[in-house]
Parts: sequence; C-alpha cells; structure tokens
Amino acid sequence: MLLAQLSRARRRAPFSFQPVVPDLRPVQARSLRPVAALMLAMSGLAEAADTTEASDITLPAVSVVGTASASYNPPDASGATRTDTPLREIPQSVRVVPRAMLDDIAATRFAQTFDYVSGIARQNNFGGLWDNFAMRGFTGHENTGAGYLVNGFAANRGYTAPMDAATIERVEVLKGPTSSLYGTSEPGGTFNVVTRQPQFRPAQRYGFELGTRDGYRATADVTGPLGENVAGRLIAVADHQGSTRDYINSQRYLVAPSFTWTLGNDTVLQYAAEFQRYTTPMDRGVVAVNGQLGRIPRSRFLGEPGDGDMRLDSQSHQLSVEHQFSQNWKGRLGLSYRGGALTGHSSEATSLAADGRTLWRQRRYRDFQSDDVSLQASVTGKFSTGPVGHELLMGVDAYRFGNTMAILRKNPSAAAPYAIDIYDPAYGQPAPPMPWNMDTYERQRNLGAYAQDQLSLGERWRVLAGVRFDAFDQSLDNHLRGTRTTQHQNAVSPRVGVSYLASQNVSLFANASQSFRPNAGADAAGLPFDPERGRAVEAGIKFDSEDRRSGATLAIFEIRKRNVLATDPSDPSFYIAAGEARSRGLELDVAGQLGTHWRVSGSFALTDAEITQDTRLAAGTPLSNVPRTSGSVLAVYEDAAPVGQRYGVGAGLRYVGRRPGDVQDSFSLPAYVLVDLHGYWQYSRNVRVSLNVGNLFDKTYYASSYSSLWIAPGAGRSVRLGVQLSY
Repeated sequence: MLLAQLSRARRRAPFSFQPVVPDLRPVQARSLRPVAALMLAMSGLAEAADTTEASDITLPAVSVVGTASASYNPPDASGATRTDTPLREIPQSVRVVPRAMLDDIAATRFAQTFDYVSGIARQNNFGGLWDNFAMRGFTGHENTGAGYLVNGFAANRGYTAPMDAATIERVEVLKGPTSSLYGTSEPGGTFNVVTRQPQFRPAQRYGFELGTRDGYRATADVTGPLGENVAGRLIAVADHQGSTRDYINSQRYLVAPSFTWTLGNDTVLQYAAEFQRYTTPMDRGVVAVNGQLGRIPRSRFLGEPGDGDMRLDSQSHQLSVEHQFSQNWKGRLGLSYRGGALTGHSSEATSLAADGRTLWRQRRYRDFQSDDVSLQASVTGKFSTGPVGHELLMGVDAYRFGNTMAILRKNPSAAAPYAIDIYDPAYGQPAPPMPWNMDTYERQRNLGAYAQDQLSLGERWRVLAGVRFDAFDQSLDNHLRGTRTTQHQNAVSPRVGVSYLASQNVSLFANASQSFRPNAGADAAGLPFDPERGRAVEAGIKFDSEDRRSGATLAIFEIRKRNVLATDPSDPSFYIAAGEARSRGLELDVAGQLGTHWRVSGSFALTDAEITQDTRLAAGTPLSNVPRTSGSVLAVYEDAAPVGQRYGVGAGLRYVGRRPGDVQDSFSLPAYVLVDLHGYWQYSRNVRVSLNVGNLFDKTYYASSYSSLWIAPGAGRSVRLGVQLSY
C-alpha cells in the first residue's frame, strides 16, 4: 500500500528529501540486557554496562556518527559488496572519503568530496543545477547527469539539486562496473554516499560561516534518544552563496529528519527523509572565440538577469528494516521514494556570429518533474563447506521511475536573433514568445535478482563471484506528436574477482565484470535501441600500514563500452546504437595518518579514454572533459595549541590536465593547478573556529564544458570563516 501511495505522490514536490538506509553491522555486546545492550553499543558506552548475565549475544547495530574520526583510511566500505568485508580483501579498487576529510576541507557540496580521488573528472553540470562527473572516462546521460547511490539506492535518476555535504558521513568511490549488484550503471564506476545516522548519545552541533561574495551558511545537527528504544536526528541547512560570475548566486534550504527504532533483540528499523529547495539562475558559462578561451572575462554572464532563478524542489524518503535471524544469517528490506521538480526560464547561447562578438541565444522555459520508487530485499549468510568459508548474498530489487519533460523554446532567427554582444553586453531585451518544443512522459520499470558469494580459501585467498539478471521496460509518450515508443530489454551482469593476501600489509587483486545501461528513445524505424554494454578488467595491489591507519591502492584497468548512440548515416536526425568507446589507465590513491601529527591524502591518474567507433567521429577522438593526467595532494598538521586545546593547518593542491572541450575535440580546456588552505582552532571542547581559502592564487580556470558556447569557469579565490558550537 505504501508503495502505491508513494508512486501516486504529486510530482511537483515543495521540497526535496533524501532516503537514508542504515548500515547495520553485528557487534559483540557482552553480558547485556538486549535493548539496553544495543542502545549502549550505539552510543559507545557498552563497556560501562551491567555485567550480571553470563552469556555473549550478537546484536544488530546501526552505524552511528559521533565526532569525526581522524582517520583518512577507513577499514571497509559496505557499498562495494553489500557486506561487511574489509577493503583489503575486496578484489576491486575502492576509495573511501570519510567525514574527517570532509571536515578538514570544509566541504559543503558533494562535488567537493571527490577533488582528492583519482580518476574523477567534472562534466557538464547543466548550468550549475546538478552534480555530474566521469569516472575512469565514462559519464551518464548529458541531460540527467551521472548516476550515484545514497545508502545503496539510486539517487540521481530524476531532478535533484547538487547534494549538500551536511548530511554525508562518508563517500565510497566504487571503481569499475557495479551492475552485478546495482543494475543499470556506467562501467567506470559510481559513488555510494552513506548519510549521517541517529545516535543514542545526545549531541548538538551548530555551525555559522561567513564568506566572500556575500556568502553565508548556517547549519544545525541535533541527535539523541527520543525514548527507551528510539533515537532521532535532525539536520538543517540555510545557505546563500555568491559567485565569481556576474548576477549569479544560489540559495539552499534543507531539512533532514531521521529516526531509528530497535524492535526487540534482533531487529532495527530506520527511516530518514530530506526536503530541499535550491534556487539559482541557469548559467551556461562563457564562450570560446575561434576555439580560444580568455577573450572575455570569467565573470561575464551571457544570459538574461531578468530570467530569474531556476528552482529545484525535491524530497526523498528511505525506510528499511534489518533482522538478525541467527548469528550468521540476517535479512534486510528497504523502500525508497524520491520526487523532484525543476522549473524556470533561461536564455542560452546557440551560435556565435561570424563577427566573433554577436551571440545568438534561445529562450527556454522548463517544467520537469520526476518520481522514483525503489524496493530492495536481501538475505546474507555465512557458512562453510569443508575448508571453504562462504558469505552468501542473495537479493531482489525493483524500481518504477516516471519523468515528465515540458519545454517551451524560441530558437533565434535572422529576423529575431535575441542576441547579445559578448564584449559589451546590454541586458533587458524584450523576451520573445515561446512555442511548445517538448512535452513527454517517460516511464521505466526494472526488476532485478542477484546472487554473490565471497569465498575464503585458507588464510590468504579470497574469491568473489556474482551475477545479476535484469528485466527492463521503458515507454516514452510524446504528447506533441501523439506517439509512443516502447522497449523491453534483458541483461545479465556477471563479475568475478580474486584477492591474494600476500602479507599482513599487502594484498594483490584482479577482477573482470560487465555492465549495462538502457538507451532511451527509438531509431528511424521506430525500434528501440540495444542497451549500452560494458566490459572491464582490473588488477592492482593494496597496502596497509601495521596500525591500519594508512593505506594505498595502485590499479591498472581497461574498459570497453559498445552500443553507444551515434548519428544515423542515412538520416542525421536519428541515432543508431553503433558507437564504441574505450578507456584504459593507471590510478594511485594514498591516504592515512603519518605519525601523531599528519593526515595526508594523495592521488594520481593516467587515463586514456577515446572513441573507437562512431559514425561521425574518427577513431581515436578523446572523450570530452577527461584529462589524460590528473593528481592531488592534501596534508593537514595538528598539534596542541598554546591557547585553547588544539589547532590544525593544512594545504591542498589539485592538478587537472588538458582536456577536450567537446565531443568533436574542436577545442581544449587548458590544464590548471589550484592551491587551497585549511585551518582550524579548537578553542575549547565546545567551540571550534575554522578558516578556509579556496583557489589561493585566484587562478582562472575552466572546470568543464559542453561545447564551445557552454564553458563553465571555475570559482575564483574565496575566503570562509566559520564557528562551530558543539554540546
């Protein structure tokens, strides 16, 4: 009944909320009464509990958040295998960005969390309206952004504002195909964002921040018990940010409540929501004149200030229950709903006249709405067959996604160019009338079943084998043309990997896997496209220090993707599934604690991503926005303060190499190096002061682009001063 009610929810949601699925892990609690034991384990006080009973019991516990750990090297990532497997035993390249690192760099957006991870490249972000990235060279659809997960649920199928970092506990970067567990996805990999959970120990944290360009931000994070077996958490954000860009600023309002119930000895239920409103003008950036950047200042806005803001309202819910059947078997059921709406006017560049200064523009009005309902059920168990240990995971999941797109658009013409002079812009032109351009409703349904076994062969060998079966249905109603196209696809996505634990510090791994992603629409004959298929192989080595506080992963990989949409040679107004692309490279990630004073993170990537077959582009054309080389270094030094308790100072350096600016490689985005400074002073147990400087040398750079007419300049120097109060 709840599933049906959610699917009928009104698409135009007033806010956005985010589901939060718990990370439930067994913990040993010695000699405790059941409910009290769980509550104390969750609040970190189990060792102080009553010890009058004599037996040991295993209880399901919720991963909770207290103060951030100083470690940059977490030991596990539940999203990689959907089980509690140490990272060193997983035959896959996985990087975890913990809350400690987000606090050190004062991250406020999800997009900042992967600045210090290898192989991630920023992509066209739809005028600043959503998160988009490429991992190992491959990205999602240009009109929806790349997909990622929040607590194991797909989170970016519809219209969601750029994710705020206040709700994030850690980000798990899962390299390579993930279709064997999660279904449709890009073969380069994905993110699993783990959100902050309620805890039974009362805590309050309030943050206030002032920044350059009229920036200010206020946050509140309150958690604690609501009863004997119920805990709650409430996170709220009010954020206003200016910009290096003329006429551009953004506002965000977010409320995220969550609750945890312990039902008896072995069952935990969790619910979380997020409501969000995000407003900002559509900003397509600057233009390249004859392929050259820098002809106009990075601040120059080429739209119309009178268009006002685009508005994103979204909401999300996650409800899950996990039950421990026995010491070795547990089950989980999860339900997620996400709804979103995007509305607003924009004026966007379409062509640059031969004089090199007159920019023709089109005016648009968008009204996009989406609903996404997902259901997951799984069982995990541990057992042995002779000398071989098994951790078996079996599950089914399904989703139903609806997407409405309505666009009014007026294209420029010689009689009505709706133009602007890029060197001497005059704003306030009369807005042209806009006829209907698009009115569609897309529906997707997917049913998947998967199985995975992790085998322990003695002390040193680990084998992971899994396979997933998907049945996918899609329909697209074009209300303007009065047509409907449908397709049904089946996919099988296997993966296999092997790890060899060479010593207590070193492990070797290798894996092979496949992925799929459906292609929307139909060809000239009205037939659906075959889905994109990906194949990947990877091998590497992992290192952990003796104390497990530092680690490194070095990996090489090759990925091939086929059935990429390419222009139909016989009718350029249609596509055919005939393209192919390939990415291969080397990646290094290092993170951890050095001695008692230093926290460090480093990354390097060498990525060779190119078209291997296309009807328009020559083989060997590099993929847009993907640098061949990139790297980063972050170091933070901490010590006792002469006044107060502690202080920390640090710096980050990020390098991004030269990249193609569009799919034709007709121009390039230049390489750049950015330097950031970070510092804090822990005045007392309750008061912390922070100072962060972004882009210290005010470097002009270009973060991403879609074409020579839509190029996004990066942010200039910013200074932020913050105060955090904790109780």
